[in-house]
Amino acid sequence: MKSSEIRQKFLKFFEKRGHAIIPSASLITPDEKGITNPTLFNTAGMQPLIPYLLGQPHPAGKRLVDVQKCVRTVDIDDIGDKTHATFFEMLGNWSLGDYFKKETIQWSYEFLTSKEEGLGLDPRKLYITVFEGDENAGRDDEAADIWRDIFMKNKIEGERIFYLGVKSNWWEAGENGPCGPDTEMFYDVVNRFSGKGITKTDFFDADEKRDIVEIWNDVFMQYEKKDGKIIGKLPKPSVDTGAGLERLAMVMQGVDNIYDTDLFREVMDNIKNNSKNWNLKSARIMADHVRASTFLIADGVLPSNTDRGYVLRKLIRRTVRHADILGFTGHISEIPEILEEEMKFRVTLRQGLKEFEKGVNAFTLFSSYGFPLELTLELAKEKGIEIDVEKFNEEFKKHQSLSRSGAEKKFKGGLADTSEMSVKYHTATHLLHQALHEVLGEGVMQKGSNITPERLRFDFSYGAKMTDEEKKKVEEIVNQKIKENLPVQKVVMSKAEAEKTGARHFFGEKYGDQVSVYFIGKDMESAFSKEFCGGPHVENIGNLGIFKIQKEEAISQGIRRIKAILK
Repeated sequence: MKSSEIRQKFLKFFEKRGHAIIPSASLITPDEKGITNPTLFNTAGMQPLIPYLLGQPHPAGKRLVDVQKCVRTVDIDDIGDKTHATFFEMLGNWSLGDYFKKETIQWSYEFLTSKEEGLGLDPRKLYITVFEGDENAGRDDEAADIWRDIFMKNKIEGERIFYLGVKSNWWEAGENGPCGPDTEMFYDVVNRFSGKGITKTDFFDADEKRDIVEIWNDVFMQYEKKDGKIIGKLPKPSVDTGAGLERLAMVMQGVDNIYDTDLFREVMDNIKNNSKNWNLKSARIMADHVRASTFLIADGVLPSNTDRGYVLRKLIRRTVRHADILGFTGHISEIPEILEEEMKFRVTLRQGLKEFEKGVNAFTLFSSYGFPLELTLELAKEKGIEIDVEKFNEEFKKHQSLSRSGAEKKFKGGLADTSEMSVKYHTATHLLHQALHEVLGEGVMQKGSNITPERLRFDFSYGAKMTDEEKKKVEEIVNQKIKENLPVQKVVMSKAEAEKTGARHFFGEKYGDQVSVYFIGKDMESAFSKEFCGGPHVENIGNLGIFKIQKEEAISQGIRRIKAILK
């Protein structure tokens, strides 16, 4: 059965039982204040419906059914196994203070096993978990009894209902909102138990090996949480169910993993046909991440260094890394945003990998070469190398402190920290400085700078407000140099020799006998920019992004200030 048929059967099944079909919400959650459980993305089918689960009337009524788009990155390390996906579709039916456990469980069973209206699965291959109870809520014997009654009526023999704890059978989305026990349905995808009853030990072993796979989850919203604590029962208990389309497709199409279903097959075939070094896990990660990135972009997310954009950037970067492991020919995607991000990251990747092979530590890779910590950890794991994350964090905090205390002296109020983006902005400041000289003339003199991971600020002497044409020209010069992928190089020489090169520096500043000169270009003579500087900088400006002036203003008589960002 095709995935499109599964979607339609599900919607039709519950529409016949009085449910209104509602459209999927965006992957992006609202940012307005007052939204309960604000998160970057909708990570579960219930998230867009939280206000209604808490009691607000839904315009479509008390019974709803939908197919909700979701993105979840908490399981990113599991991507590449048989069943996990970053982007997935959740089939869900909802009762907003209407029916409760009995109807929910009965309909779940019917849809899974009915040959006429549902999927026609073998009920003997179903195994069930329910909540075992804890100090906040009692054992869910009601759900277990409903399942026993169903199995008894349908003559399904053997032990197949197991009580599990909070980690497995309790559902909540964050610190606030509705929550409650759930019951989960597992299916024996490889016919390991031949439809027979099993022990709890058998269940755990089969679950770990993905021989049985969770295909549906019925959540009974009975309680409300506030600031991480249950504050009481909801006035009207509701039902939230979720059946993963990818896993149902796997079961219905007779395969043991989601990547062999029609949802992934075409992408996987393309990866295999264009890879020189076949690696199944890398191929799956690549297929998953490109798919997730495509849906994120379709819903308006663009790569950046914060929030949603950072998640997207991380997915694209991991895709590039695994494409290289595969020896994948061509680009990972022809979507412009993904293509641009790939090209920028490849510069960083080449530099970082070179240094990684030399045994350079994680913090140096991060601070000097812009190499993300998570990628260093991933590479280290592949090679069986242990990375001391605690040491990395200590070095990071130490350098943050040193950078802040020494910024005024070393960078004239410039670098606030040595994060990847601050280093990029520091290098971009050199480009801006030189571009201002080219557009406004040699009368320009730097008066100070301030750099954060979000933007750069540059103060300079000039007697007039910059025109729009002048600002545009400065942007064009900087962006043209970035496109040229020029290297950033450093030489240490005597102060007298450095001055002869024409390198820019603060007049009146006290320098030592030996100074570091950073220059942007293939050699000192032809360099676009050269300045006395303490660093750090990127190794190549090709991965800086697009330079954009946000504001140009006067801050005192004859002193102007530019604020700019990298996109």
